[in-house]
Amino acid sequence: MVDAWLQAIPPISVYLIVGLVIMTESLGIPLPGEIVLVSAALLASQNHALNPLWIGVLASSGAIVGDSIGYTIGRKGGKRLFAWAGAKFPKHFGPKHIAKAEGIFQKRGIWAVFFGRFIAFLRILAGPLAGSLRMSYPKFLAANALGGIVWAGGTTAAVYYLGVVAEQWLSRFSYIGLGVAVVAGVIISLVVKKRMTHHDEDEEEEVPASVER
Repeated sequence: MVDAWLQAIPPISVYLIVGLVIMTESLGIPLPGEIVLVSAALLASQNHALNPLWIGVLASSGAIVGDSIGYTIGRKGGKRLFAWAGAKFPKHFGPKHIAKAEGIFQKRGIWAVFFGRFIAFLRILAGPLAGSLRMSYPKFLAANALGGIVWAGGTTAAVYYLGVVAEQWLSRFSYIGLGVAVVAGVIISLVVKKRMTHHDEDEEEEVPASVER
């Protein structure tokens, strides 16, 4: 488990790991950045040695720096980069994924960069794709910075405070109450996952075979 792994290392290392993982993910390398961020924020709600503010700061910084580097790589690499990535990571950079992301970016512009931070596959593609499409860097940087801060800071704050409230609430009940909460959480997760799967399948059917540049 990610949270058990994070709990075994010093606080400064947790901050750095969160920043590095999110930065690497933002470069275009598929890593579980959101899982690491959520796990670190939840751990901070139970471990007073961890400061949620620093988790949010390092996560935001990692997102901004990683996307900026990814933008530079995409601007220089372009199609060759995505062709290589598609061969290495077909589940994340297959032709359908790239075509879908390009369509969103061409239609939404800087808003795709901002809201892309909240969507898994766009979070990985945002920087490199914006660079390959020659999006204005000042506009990209503004949307990227704002999206990174809102996503990282908002996620950290929400998970941290929910964790604190949940810990206080659960401490008043027996292990039976805890078991019920866990079961309910699993059921909700399965329902959400099933709905997201159907949503992705519906969207893939709408993706055009190719996107004109």
